[in-house]
Amino acid sequence: MNELILELTEISPREFFGRQNENIDILKKYFPQLKIVARGNKIKVYGDEERLEEFDRRFDMLATHFAKYNKLDENVIERVLTSTTEEDYRSSDKSGDVLVHGVSGRLIKAQTANQRKLVDAVNANDMVFAIGPAGTGKTYTGVALAVKALKEKQVKRIILTRPAVEAGENLGFLPGDLKEKLDPYMQPLYDALRDMIPSEKLAHYIENGTIQIAPMAFMRGRTLDHAFVILDEAQNTTHAQMKMFLTRMGKSAKFLITGDPGQIDLPRRVISGLKEALLILKNVKGIEMIYLDDKDVIRHKLVKKVIDAYKNIEHQN
Repeated sequence: MNELILELTEISPREFFGRQNENIDILKKYFPQLKIVARGNKIKVYGDEERLEEFDRRFDMLATHFAKYNKLDENVIERVLTSTTEEDYRSSDKSGDVLVHGVSGRLIKAQTANQRKLVDAVNANDMVFAIGPAGTGKTYTGVALAVKALKEKQVKRIILTRPAVEAGENLGFLPGDLKEKLDPYMQPLYDALRDMIPSEKLAHYIENGTIQIAPMAFMRGRTLDHAFVILDEAQNTTHAQMKMFLTRMGKSAKFLITGDPGQIDLPRRVISGLKEALLILKNVKGIEMIYLDDKDVIRHKLVKKVIDAYKNIEHQN
């Protein structure tokens, strides 16, 4: 009796095998001549060589589908096992706005007109500025575009960075080493990634450097080739930091700079690198600037009211 051993890498066995191995039970139903045993992240299959080759091919189709859509159910498995081509079983996106299939098959898409403008701008330009208040989806849409580019092999890595300027806090007083101090500050970027990439795969990407999350100081001296690079909270960059960052751009790179000029945490009399860049680069061909506003806020409905309330006070001062 021949043996075939298949190993899942960058895929959660628990999600791929299903609750109580229900997806494995479906495989057993379609391959009754084979003995199929799932242990950990491996599947051992026993049987005649011809049936093992067919199982290997169908299993690869299932793994590829799961890697793209992060979801398997009985209907999908049955379509994959009985189809001859990918077109026969590929999930329909229903909308051209879908950017990426997130964890558990969640569809992540541009939800407002300005977010769709941002998507179009990034597709058409190598450098884009996305400007708007909190909650308008600047960073989230940007991370989705970066993940999409990585999945489609348009880039080899994603680099996410923020200037380490604290909103009324001091990193020096936080416990731990540099990484432990910075990880909470980078949390919004991790949160967005966790919505879009399964945890095992995300950990693998971070470990091998496919996805890098670091403060701006780590960008100095680097040339960023074949990468989708997002500078978040750019309103807190200085003139020197912004110039340094923008000149890191290498071949086949996409740069997205996001920020809110209304939330600057720099010391007084320090000019925001973002505000300056918006002025001096506004007529440069190949650079596009997209402005999001209160209508793009997609957090809790109270966030929009909070923004309006603070705006009224700030206008009075």
